Amino acid sequence: MGIERVVFIRPGETDWNRLGRWQGQVQVPLNAYGRQLAKPLGFLPTPDVRLRERAVGAWQGLTKQEVIDWYPDEYAQLQADPEGYRIPDCGESRREVMTRVRACFNDILRQEKGETIGVLSHTTAIRTLLLDLVPGFDPNAHTYSNMSVTTLERIDDNTWRTVMIDDVSHLQGIEALSFSELEDKR
Repeated sequence: MGIERVVFIRPGETDWNRLGRWQGQVQVPLNAYGRQLAKPLGFLPTPDVRLRERAVGAWQGLTKQEVIDWYPDEYAQLQADPEGYRIPDCGESRREVMTRVRACFNDILRQEKGETIGVLSHTTAIRTLLLDLVPGFDPNAHTYSNMSVTTLERIDDNTWRTVMIDDVSHLQGIEALSFSELEDKR
């Protein structure tokens, strides 16, 4: 029996999340709020750089308003082609993110044993993979909170369905900053 369920986990909050800064692939430490629920889970993770967040190049560390002010033409291009636009100075397009994350996901499915796996990754990586895996999925129709869990269930060899998106019930009343709130700042 292969993997039948995948649980995507978004990491905890950083100060840059709170400020609406585009982190990209820089390693910003979790803030005190993001560390509140950090506990060992009893197993060792298998790191894979293909699960990293989107490289945001020249926009790393900027807020949405700063990008609009400092890169108005480039931001307009992003708005016109959100999946294909490549951010300047070594940034990635969402399509490029999906290609590397899908390759990693396929490797995980081939290598892992068991029925359920957990994948710790980031908003753009998770959104683009869901867009690729789930027929009719609209990644913009959902929020993606810090520390949230999104669960997929296999329908057949190539098709998945969403079971839960942006589940934060495990936070037990602790409010998580959602991706839509961050987008408002970005």
